[in-house]
Amino acid sequence: MSKILRVNMTTQKVNIEEVPEKYLALGGRGLTSQIILDEVPADCHPLGPNNKLVIAPGLLSGTSAPSSGRLSVGGKSPLTGTIKEANAGGITSQKLANLGIKAIIVEGKPSKGTYVLRVTADNVELIPADDLAGKGTYELTAVLRERYNKKAGVICIGPAGEMRMLSAGVANNDSEGNSSRYAGRGGLGAVMGSKGLKAIVVESDKTFDAPVQDKERFKAAAKKFADILLKHPVTGEGLPSYGTNVLMNIINEAGTLPTRNFRTGRFDRAAEVSGEKLAEVAVARGGKATHTCHPGCVIRCSNVYPLPDGTVCAPVEYETAWSFGPNLEISDLDVIAKLNYICNDVGLDTIETGCTLGVLMEAGVLPFGDGQAAIKALEEVGKGTPLGRIIGAGAAVAGKVYGVTRVPVVKGQGIPAYDPRACKGNGVTYATSTMGADHTAGYAVTANILKVGGFVEPTKEDGQIELSRNLQVATAAIDATGLCLFVAFAVLDNPEGLPTIVEMLNAQYGTDLTVDDVVALGQQILKNEREFNTKAGFTKADDRLPEFFYNEELAPHNTKFELKDELDEVYNF
Repeated sequence: MSKILRVNMTTQKVNIEEVPEKYLALGGRGLTSQIILDEVPADCHPLGPNNKLVIAPGLLSGTSAPSSGRLSVGGKSPLTGTIKEANAGGITSQKLANLGIKAIIVEGKPSKGTYVLRVTADNVELIPADDLAGKGTYELTAVLRERYNKKAGVICIGPAGEMRMLSAGVANNDSEGNSSRYAGRGGLGAVMGSKGLKAIVVESDKTFDAPVQDKERFKAAAKKFADILLKHPVTGEGLPSYGTNVLMNIINEAGTLPTRNFRTGRFDRAAEVSGEKLAEVAVARGGKATHTCHPGCVIRCSNVYPLPDGTVCAPVEYETAWSFGPNLEISDLDVIAKLNYICNDVGLDTIETGCTLGVLMEAGVLPFGDGQAAIKALEEVGKGTPLGRIIGAGAAVAGKVYGVTRVPVVKGQGIPAYDPRACKGNGVTYATSTMGADHTAGYAVTANILKVGGFVEPTKEDGQIELSRNLQVATAAIDATGLCLFVAFAVLDNPEGLPTIVEMLNAQYGTDLTVDDVVALGQQILKNEREFNTKAGFTKADDRLPEFFYNEELAPHNTKFELKDELDEVYNF
């Protein structure tokens, strides 16, 4: 029997509740967004007692479905003021599902103190843990696994979350114990910190034993889906060979790699920070070119990158390599990995942090290309100094503090690693996503650049609205299943992909869902999120890119972003 854990931080009480009927068919993002809409006042302060942190495994998490171990973390974002779902790998989603936990709802706010929530098959307890306050996520995870269970999943925050920094993320550990699988975007680590909750320890000795009604039918569908993933050139060849950073050279060649705070679309030293180079260096130092972020992943797009001093950063993803690399005109992988490691340990979103450092360089606070200056500045975050707090507050705040107008954000959230003037489908997604600029909300790079699921000319306006709309709907549905977003590459190119996902869901739950039902689920999730945002005061006027994208041409294509009123059509479904 699945259940919901409701943790009241004001009273320090934990209640175990039956799952309401309206939530039975929901998981992951579908569930977190529904609960936030139902229970959180849209006009509340994100760091106040009325916001809630909701953690939910996906519908397929805890089963043998390939690449289905993703975890959703939801709340009202302190960074954007919108609803937020941030998605992470690691081992906790599968453990929660195997314990029959549909969701954890953290509410209220203690008058003081630091706490750890311990979840086992037999007990749930909230434990005072003032001795853990201020610890970085790497040390914290190691201490908790040693203290409670060496194979536990740990959901935690670093000092940035405790200091309620607006771009603080929520860390999850992988099988090796690295606290580097982040629900990074939107500042949900600050929400967790505002609750006085330092960590959630999840103990389960099962990984793939969540209830399945028709096991043989499910097994056959899961095998078919694994074959679909392994036979696709992206999910079966490119990502398993070089990880997500295989994109660096591809995006650079396409002329859409944001360089020097979105000044140009190409970086002349991109090859020095590419996936190919990263794999070469990592393997030479005894690391791994690719790696699984959670058990059962068949794509293996993560990596293990050892620094010269023996410190291990696992992983250095494409978005991070871009944000600390071309975005800052830094071409040293070791500097990038060091910046990545600091963010993981202190608990910051690497995309937002890279965008923020870019704004500081724009302001002349740091020199472009100076890796050591970037490292020194980022080390201020853990100390809680004024500069550290500005960095932790994100790019929009940094721009206001230093009077910079060239700030690449939408709804207060930093724009990721694809310039919207040369990848216009992604530009539509950045502008209209319910959660601020977010490439994962509707990854139009598929059709714009990679020619997956068709081709839409990336520098033209035609077709971009429909492309982004369809991808945002599909992504919301995938986020509800617990499947990794990267399965979309294969699903978009294989007509049997989505029906096979539906087959797995039907075999697991004894339902009769159709493909249309899954599409409707995605649409409903977006409608719920838009409803929350409307109640929070957001309008269509917020669905726009910063004006410099409309005014400045981007080399080498010399294009601007020109879609404005057309953006209002995205949610016409």
